Amino acid sequence: MAKYNEQLQRIWHQFEEENGEVPTTSRQAVAWGVSRGLITMPEVDPLDRLAEDMSKALREEYRKDKYGRKYRVNHAVRVTKAGIQLTFWGMIDSSSRQFMEKSFGQRRKQIVGDCLQLKTDVDVFNDKNPKEEPIQLVLNFADDVEEIQSLKQTKNRAA
Repeated sequence: MAKYNEQLQRIWHQFEEENGEVPTTSRQAVAWGVSRGLITMPEVDPLDRLAEDMSKALREEYRKDKYGRKYRVNHAVRVTKAGIQLTFWGMIDSSSRQFMEKSFGQRRKQIVGDCLQLKTDVDVFNDKNPKEEPIQLVLNFADDVEEIQSLKQTKNRAA
């Protein structure tokens, strides 16, 4: 997969060099690469496509509990078996505590990874622009979460 990603990155940079239109969409860059023979259109396995569509649909299914809180119904756990990554889906209403704890832990780890990368990106930007006021990044989300929860509770009571 790394080689494929590196190929796509090269095409992106070639597109940028020729067009100088960054930011742009990845779709435009890919279409440009296909038109120049730098990449070929993939053959799509219909079952893989359907499985991707189902995973997306599962991620987007929400319900409301008796308190009016909107929650995600389906949760995933990723497991690697024999070198192949598999995603198992379970429902919050019927999955075991062990499954849900693993799912929540994996999601939290993704969020932490995103925050670490965001902090690194902000630090690099600030270092590359020493004459500008540094961008300040707050990674403590407790106040944000509390504020949004409060707004939702107020909205639910008014409804």
